[in-house]
Amino acid sequence: MSKILIIYTGGTVGMIYDDKTKALRPIGFNEIRNNLPELYRMGIDFYVYAFNPPIDSSDMQPEIWVELASIIEDRYDRYDGFVILHGSDTMAFTASALSFMLENLSKPVILTGSQLPIGKIRTDAKENIITAMEIACSRHNNGSQASMVPEVCIYFDFSLFRGNRSKKYNAEKFEAFYTMNYPQLAEAGIDIKYKQQFILPTPAAPLKVHKELETNITVLKLFPGITRSAVEAILSVPGLKGVIMETFGSGNTNTQPWFIESIKKVISNGAIVVDITQCDGGSVELGKYETSQHLVEAGVVSGHDMTFEAAVTKLMFVLGQGLSREESRKMIETSLRGELTPIEVY
Repeated sequence: MSKILIIYTGGTVGMIYDDKTKALRPIGFNEIRNNLPELYRMGIDFYVYAFNPPIDSSDMQPEIWVELASIIEDRYDRYDGFVILHGSDTMAFTASALSFMLENLSKPVILTGSQLPIGKIRTDAKENIITAMEIACSRHNNGSQASMVPEVCIYFDFSLFRGNRSKKYNAEKFEAFYTMNYPQLAEAGIDIKYKQQFILPTPAAPLKVHKELETNITVLKLFPGITRSAVEAILSVPGLKGVIMETFGSGNTNTQPWFIESIKKVISNGAIVVDITQCDGGSVELGKYETSQHLVEAGVVSGHDMTFEAAVTKLMFVLGQGLSREESRKMIETSLRGELTPIEVY
């Protein structure tokens, strides 16, 4: 019998309608369990670690990612897989962060939640939790007993996605997540069909957990008409270590001299600037057009086809490693956990 740890952090999945107040209120895992009797019919030996009080995903912080990584590290040898119940709004950030923090992961860490509270009749919570549990238990039948999905994933609405490739794109549909730049890892129908060619291989090395994250970073999202004062204000954070720059198309920015000088200045002051596209799909190709050639010359790092969530959490992770500037730049442009697809730079 498989042994699974459910980590309940909170979120919409853990809400129920209160007849007295006529509003949704957070509930503990015992109430979730009461609304999900199917858990006892699955033949899974599961245990629960519940955050008390539950955390709204809008309040998710890097310190909680460290706590989650520590929970998994401390119990890693006791369980075959982990299911994290989490609010959907910041789920892709947590999944991305954990993918970097849990190096050499050989067991499933599946994040799931719901768009409707578990107390609602039409809730999507039950199917999401039940199938996430089944995926966390799944192993190869080739005699190796290795987990089918040895990575951090998000399961939502019959689809399994790589966590650091995922993005929440819809606030109303049950189909809340997608991965524009990478295929689904599995699709749940009558059977769960795994696409093994897209799943990371099982590592041979033991789990290594990283808990140092550098949070002194900022985001510069470009738009036509952005002013010099706005750019300089964003880049003038004291002790700034890194910048995620969301650019146009395949990594292009305006070429006004004041903008280029602002980027050069923040880089010369020690920050690493990572260029990602504002588009959900596609990749940054620094130097392909003249409007991005100046970024190459300034020392901007390509984020390739990383999602915003992956870029933010990877930058925090890399900067927390205490590496040299060049080592950090190289690590950002290297696929560590399948979060990006390297392309040839022009």
